[in-house]
Amino acid sequence: MKIERSVVVSLFITGLFLMVPITNICAQEYKYEIGGAAGTSFYMGDANRTKFYLHPGISGGLLFRYNINFLWSIKSDIFVANVSGKSDNSDNIFPFAQQASFQRTLAELGTQVEFNFFPYSDKYAYLGTKPYTPYLFTGVGVTYATGDKTFTGANIPFGMGFKYKLKNRMNIGIEFSMRKLFGDDFDVTEKTTGWNLDSPYGIKSSFLKNRDWYSFTIIFLTWEFSMREDPCHGN
Repeated sequence: MKIERSVVVSLFITGLFLMVPITNICAQEYKYEIGGAAGTSFYMGDANRTKFYLHPGISGGLLFRYNINFLWSIKSDIFVANVSGKSDNSDNIFPFAQQASFQRTLAELGTQVEFNFFPYSDKYAYLGTKPYTPYLFTGVGVTYATGDKTFTGANIPFGMGFKYKLKNRMNIGIEFSMRKLFGDDFDVTEKTTGWNLDSPYGIKSSFLKNRDWYSFTIIFLTWEFSMREDPCHGN
């Protein structure tokens, strides 16, 4: 049975927030992190239905993280990336054998909530902390993409990652994410009244059932700052 990606997004977000801990949790030694990230990007939509990393591009950006406690963080980021697609290897058969291709440079500003599977810190071992952890995240963002027909719209990012403390204040990690867009014309870069990849079969997509996504796979390095007076709240 084929499951809509929007259903997967909803289940992911629900599952993430069901993991809210019910006990009092201590916090990391430093409140904030700032750093950079670089990696690859790709597009999925009418010109690429199922293939990950087809026509990969380059992505990079800056991120800022507020560590609420050992398990929860709030992250803001700004990214720039290249994405492209070609309908001749999309696994779609279009009316009258029409073909199209596109290439865009996008900029994204977003905020996500992260949940660490393990209490994350290289200190306070008596609290069960670990200097590494996998994590899940979701949030909201805004995407702007270049072209004769520009694209501007909201996105919902969700994904997973793994981070490790290289030393007391330095973190390294890897992250994979998908960005769901709320418009089906991300893969249309030219202003035209003819056939294109926005509703290529003549059937308009709904707000939730559009087919356009993009993805980041990044490696990041962050530096922590602003020490807490007491790592445990309320003490």
